[in-house]
Amino acid sequence: MDFSLNEEQRGWQMEARRFAEDEIRPLSLQRDRIADPRGTFDWAIIRRGSRLGLRTLAVPKEWGGGGADFVTQAVVIAELARGDSAIAKTFSQSWKWCHLIADRCTPEQRERFLNPFLADDTFVLGGGITEPNAGSDNRLPPADDPKSGLRLRAERRGDEWIVNGEKCFIAHANVGKLFFAYTRTDPGAAVGDGTSIFAVPIDTPGVRVGKVFNKSGWRFYQNAELVFENARVPHANLLGEVNRGLKARGGKNAKFSELEYAANAVGVCDAAVEMAMQCARSETRGGRPLAAQQLVQLKLSEMHMYTEALRSFVMRLAAESDATDGHHSRHGHFLMNFASDAIQRVCYANMAIHGRAGGMMNAGVDKLVRDAIIWTHIAGDSVQRMKSLQGLLKNA
Repeated sequence: MDFSLNEEQRGWQMEARRFAEDEIRPLSLQRDRIADPRGTFDWAIIRRGSRLGLRTLAVPKEWGGGGADFVTQAVVIAELARGDSAIAKTFSQSWKWCHLIADRCTPEQRERFLNPFLADDTFVLGGGITEPNAGSDNRLPPADDPKSGLRLRAERRGDEWIVNGEKCFIAHANVGKLFFAYTRTDPGAAVGDGTSIFAVPIDTPGVRVGKVFNKSGWRFYQNAELVFENARVPHANLLGEVNRGLKARGGKNAKFSELEYAANAVGVCDAAVEMAMQCARSETRGGRPLAAQQLVQLKLSEMHMYTEALRSFVMRLAAESDATDGHHSRHGHFLMNFASDAIQRVCYANMAIHGRAGGMMNAGVDKLVRDAIIWTHIAGDSVQRMKSLQGLLKNA
């Protein structure tokens, strides 16, 4: 398969590379060190990236966005993540929900939701799935257990839905302006048959932001609670059909999350390899350059091997998605699993190499490890591995 980039794709890649090098890297560690999780966010970098088209990259051109295909999105994410993984995710998080708008919104809804998003450099999007008692079972729900899965309750009253409950660890909850909330509209049915999605502006009556979560990694990227207290959501904000919410993500963009996280991991691995190579070339131990020591050479080789294997896997999945209208069967789950394994190995090897350089903590090395830990519960967890196996068994 030919992974050569065309002129437009290369242009976006170079634009993202320049932005990461000139704008993101100089402030990455500075923002990471801020103790208050709300203070790590910086609107200035979001505005500057938005003016380059990075915030709206995934919106189709005919609607006013960048119209980037999956290959372009993957290479841009990787370049941004090489500068800072969390800032890259802040941009790509909005792409995820732009895909949902493209797949499931009516023309009237697209006009209401997309036009403000396109016009405002500080307009970022978020979802609303995870709850205090509902996480993994939303992705691999028991087919016959109505008590399992999300519990945010929505009850219809005329032309409105009254929503009550809580979402947690919601991306952009404290900085976003529009969210796509997954709600239980039929509590007597299993989550796969009783869930509906609503577009919920942050200024909806009855919606408020709760706790902002303090994380060890991805500190720039904001996660907080969304609390719904008799929130009044118009029926006109329903995406797709009532009780068909989990099936609403079955369009051509349904697998974007898998590609997004894996491409981001490529950028982190690139940054780790760069740091390790620089350390090996410049540091000595026992009177010998680190680069001349076999153990260091083996670790550098492993880092390159996993990074390039992951890059190839990402590009293959992105190209397949573009060629097959977004469908790449079971391979997406495998990609998530491999990305989680690869980023852990590469970042820990980078830390080991720097440790051999004298044992002093390096803030940049430490940050990469803390960011990489995120993958153990968003990308490579046991649920993803079970879904990978189920895909194999189903297609056997």
